[in-house]
Amino acid sequence: MKQACNLASALAAALIATTAANCVAQDYPNRAVRVIVPSSPGGGTDILTRRLTPGLSQRLGQQVVVDNRPGAGSMIGNELAAQAAPDGYTLLMGISTVTILPSTRKSVPYDVLTDLAPITQAVAAPNILIVHPSLPVKTVRGLIAFARQRPGELNYASAGNGTNPHLAMALFLNMTGLKMTHIPYKGLGPALVEVIAGQVVVLSGTMLSSLRHVKSGRLRGLATTGATRSSVLPELPTVDQAGVKGYEVTQWYGLFVPTGTPKGIIDKLHGAAIDTLHAERAKFAADGVETVGNTPEQFAHVLRTEIAKWAKVVKAAGIKPR
Repeated sequence: MKQACNLASALAAALIATTAANCVAQDYPNRAVRVIVPSSPGGGTDILTRRLTPGLSQRLGQQVVVDNRPGAGSMIGNELAAQAAPDGYTLLMGISTVTILPSTRKSVPYDVLTDLAPITQAVAAPNILIVHPSLPVKTVRGLIAFARQRPGELNYASAGNGTNPHLAMALFLNMTGLKMTHIPYKGLGPALVEVIAGQVVVLSGTMLSSLRHVKSGRLRGLATTGATRSSVLPELPTVDQAGVKGYEVTQWYGLFVPTGTPKGIIDKLHGAAIDTLHAERAKFAADGVETVGNTPEQFAHVLRTEIAKWAKVVKAAGIKPR
């Protein structure tokens, strides 16, 4: 009899919890929602998020605001999101760097697989291998030959230690045997400013933040980093086609909420995100960006795969955790 009562009590508690969660989800959202961008204004993550927030606001019926929290290679913003209340009012626009940091940092104050719940992978795009126009090279082979004669003299910018632009260049240097000096910044926006000014001469820049500068001639694109040529820069080969066989790096962006967020809220956010991504698909394509919009389960699989991949790259490149 006692066991039966305990079972009945447990079932009743579960029913009450489920009912409460459903009520919360039905009422959600009833105030503004913020999306944490773990990088500075002007970078690809910021550009993407600000393009999506009007559509998300329309579909959720509440204002969706951008909260830039750059620093520590995106860890500051990621940690802030992971520690937020799991109520659907704090989202994170995560970037592929989130799967690199476990291999490049001795201590990461959150676990992307357990402290953050995936909503959807939003988009993916290759980077562009860029040089300042003052550098007398116009091809990847030209850059390799020029840098080989000046070991350690050329500098390259990144969005911070352990970020995708950093690892993209580290992989390039490892595969070509070149040596350059790494100059990390607090986000790709500041890095681009310095490269445009000629203070730093090489960068693996994200498509969203760098394309317009390559198109305008302010920066010189040598190659794209994906598996195939970009439809918006068809004149540029991939790094693999340019002679660095097997080289491939892409940057992706995706939405997360803190773990523990009710499933009903995640479902609402997923639906709003998918509808917004579909509405923006043509604009993203014009910028050389592929719209993804997968399920939370599919996105979780991407995370696990990327963590394993970057762990191998970091080891092969000889990068020591900081």
